[in-house]
Amino acid sequence: MQFKTFIQFSIFMFLFGSCQKLKIEEGRSLLIPLPAQHTFYNASFTFEQDLRITADDFFQVTPKFLEHFFLRNGSVRINESDNAPEIIFIKVDSIDHEEGYVLDVLPDQIQIHASTEKGAFYAVQSLRQLLPSLFENDHNEIHDVSIQCQRIEDEARFKYRGMHLDVGRHLFPVEFIKKYIDALAMLKMNTFHWHLTEDQGWRVEIKKYPKLNEIAAFRKETLIGHYSDQPHQFDGEHYGGFYTQEEIKEVVNYAEERHITVIPEIEMPGHSQAAIAAYPELGCREEQVEVATKWGVFEEIYCSKDETFDFLEDVLDEVLALFPSEFIHIGGDEAPKTRWENCNECQLRIKNEGLKDEHELQNYFISRIEKYLNSKGRQIIGWDEILEGGLAPNATVMSWRGLNGAIEAAKLGHRVIMSPTSHCYFDYYQSDNETEPLAIGGFLPMEKVYAFDPIPEELSEEESNYVLGAQGNVWTEYMKTSEQVEYMVFPRILAMSEVGWTNKEKKNYDDFVPRVEHFHKRLKALNINYANHLYEVEGHLESSEGTNNYHLETITEGKEIRYTLDGSSPTKNSRLYTSSIPIEKSTLIKAALFKSEKKLGHIFSERINVHKAVGKHITINKKAHKSYPGSGAKGLVNGISGSDSRYGDKEWLGFWGDDLEITIDLGKETEISTIETRFHNGNGQWIYAPKKMETRFDDDKDILFTKISTAGLIARTIIQFDSRKARYIRIKIPNYGVIPEGKQGAGNKAWTFIDEIIVN
Repeated sequence: MQFKTFIQFSIFMFLFGSCQKLKIEEGRSLLIPLPAQHTFYNASFTFEQDLRITADDFFQVTPKFLEHFFLRNGSVRINESDNAPEIIFIKVDSIDHEEGYVLDVLPDQIQIHASTEKGAFYAVQSLRQLLPSLFENDHNEIHDVSIQCQRIEDEARFKYRGMHLDVGRHLFPVEFIKKYIDALAMLKMNTFHWHLTEDQGWRVEIKKYPKLNEIAAFRKETLIGHYSDQPHQFDGEHYGGFYTQEEIKEVVNYAEERHITVIPEIEMPGHSQAAIAAYPELGCREEQVEVATKWGVFEEIYCSKDETFDFLEDVLDEVLALFPSEFIHIGGDEAPKTRWENCNECQLRIKNEGLKDEHELQNYFISRIEKYLNSKGRQIIGWDEILEGGLAPNATVMSWRGLNGAIEAAKLGHRVIMSPTSHCYFDYYQSDNETEPLAIGGFLPMEKVYAFDPIPEELSEEESNYVLGAQGNVWTEYMKTSEQVEYMVFPRILAMSEVGWTNKEKKNYDDFVPRVEHFHKRLKALNINYANHLYEVEGHLESSEGTNNYHLETITEGKEIRYTLDGSSPTKNSRLYTSSIPIEKSTLIKAALFKSEKKLGHIFSERINVHKAVGKHITINKKAHKSYPGSGAKGLVNGISGSDSRYGDKEWLGFWGDDLEITIDLGKETEISTIETRFHNGNGQWIYAPKKMETRFDDDKDILFTKISTAGLIARTIIQFDSRKARYIRIKIPNYGVIPEGKQGAGNKAWTFIDEIIVN
């Protein structure tokens, strides 16, 4: 054994010396996620018809994975001949990061150096991306393929790099779950968070409680359209299903072979109406309810009586037998306390346990489940609501309502996983194009995902060690098919993979964009239904000294923008954009991207409303929340209104719980008679239009009071008054207040989202 190790070391040193003799060349890494170090040389390795794969005895799984990759494709034959080009796996103990590797592409050999199977596997994923995307197709003959000689030295920034998938709202076949896992592995992600239970459906087979699969797994019908559409309408179609324990074992084993841990989520105490529909005695009222047919937060939650804990422990016993993961996710989010407040059993529990209120009862509930799982050698993860009433002793917090939960937990010495809605929710719209498929709301373009740093600024260096990593979340209320899931996930998952893997100092969005464009070919070869928003046009208005100029731009290189100002769709013969466009009156601009006279992507359309406040000086007493800054205060008077559905776009400004005072300086006394603005009212996302708005002018004490209608998704407010001259417009907007019980986000202060303030 020692002699063999010596021989391997000698081979390594010889080949490393050969690599050192190669001349370094300029090169641009196209890998996603971007590696720590990537060096290119002036030679190439050629894939011939025959290929030899050899490995130290230590490596058992990864060489077989690579062999299967080539055999499935049919592009090369695996041959043991000494004359065949070789890929060799070499164990190198000096690589101390368990997911680290070194990949050397030499003229006659490709070396993969790693100290673990994980590291070797991630090296293979990098090698895979060096190959033409045609290698991803089954039975595709490829000849005379060469790749440039190069050296990659790499390791992950964070130990937890995850993606989530909700199958409670909509169920997806096992084959798609495997395809999803394959994509995670290709992007060096190592965790699949499988959200298996919900109000709308129970998706894991539990043999001791068959009604979970006979009743809880099915709903009588499903909501049509958006939750905000009134009145609610339903499709009248019976819907549901579940994964058998054999299917789950199959998925878990499949993931293990790709070094992905599957973490199951069994929701408690909230989001449990489906289970209570099957076993009413689990609820406080012990009355029959139905599996939920629409989305939202429901008052039916698990009762805190002993019989409920007996049930949950039985369920968890079967779950633990299926999932070997260290972590079990127990939810803990959005659990209204109404039933507990009126439940004799729960009130007795509060009294007997010396608890202060229902929030401390939630802590009791979570802590009791944690203690049980700890006794089985497992740890819990919960959404950041598990902080309410005190945090269970060993719990890991998944922070989704922003960063505050993570900061609080880390300062208490608890591990955290970052998954805030602002940067990690892939059920949000990814483009402001109105042709996008229906989504829950919000706006999360790929650039914003890429900009996310999982380490909050508020944490010290020591506290930041508690941040395990980050996760993208996919809630499927509005995703009925696998193809829809793919569209919402790709390519934003590419950005999330780099958030978790690549060092912060190496990240650069301008460098990332061409790598995404290149990666699109691989997604197409893999038959992944990705969204292509790289070929969209963006625009913004700049105002200075009474002049308005509109700027158009695109993020990809080598294309041209053509535009119109008459409302017609741009063609290859439309005006070529070369410099900013002067805007003297209200105008509709349409633009599109062209390459070689071929139109790419969707048509961009923006209406510029030139009103009397455009470009004027504006101040706000509060700064917009850093997750939803829009275009800053000046974005409220830039002549452009935000989307009707995407409250997180660059025009809407978001404030969490703040009372606002806005002052607009028109520069001189100006005759005005109307002020108009809009507030978003997406209650499902904790956004509530304010109840009133107060307006006064200059230093007048007279105040115009305006009640704001809170019906519908958008609250439009128009103040009309006798024509008057004024220089200053002063507006007060009190926050809606605390979200009422029974609503999503109950007990938290509401968000205020405000759009363009139009003055005429």
